[in-house]
Amino acid sequence: MDKKYILSAEITEMKLQRLAYEILEDNPGEQHIILAGILDNGLVVASVLQKFLKKTSSIETELISLSFDKKNPGEIKLSSEQDFTGKVIIIIDDVTNSGKTLLYALKPFLNYYPKKIQTLVLVERSHKMYPIHPDFVGLSLATTLREHIYVEVNDDEVQGAYLS
Repeated sequence: MDKKYILSAEITEMKLQRLAYEILEDNPGEQHIILAGILDNGLVVASVLQKFLKKTSSIETELISLSFDKKNPGEIKLSSEQDFTGKVIIIIDDVTNSGKTLLYALKPFLNYYPKKIQTLVLVERSHKMYPIHPDFVGLSLATTLREHIYVEVNDDEVQGAYLS
């Protein structure tokens, strides 16, 4: 099967670098930001963003992971249990489709009073069924319901994204 790439590794890297700058522009004066990556690919995207943020600013970033069954979200596990009150949290995933995953990812933070919760996706599809619209988007793409977008990762790098 031939893959219809919508993002090459080089373009993905440029988009993630741009997203890092957008995070900094949208959070002036912040000293600490929590990057909450949704397992599996969202955590890789968050890790790459953290590297770009470290290169371009002195802002302290903390990387945590969220894990849950995306088809049947029940319990949501965080890699770091802490008090999120007063903190800036950015929930990160690779692709958004209906908005369901990002909506459920908010759940563990609602027990606190964070200063701000933002969402970031590498690729946004336009099939919203939930009232979630990412604050930061690498690429917005209109697709049919039958098409799927896959983000390829290798260890801690994003290799690109393709449509099938």
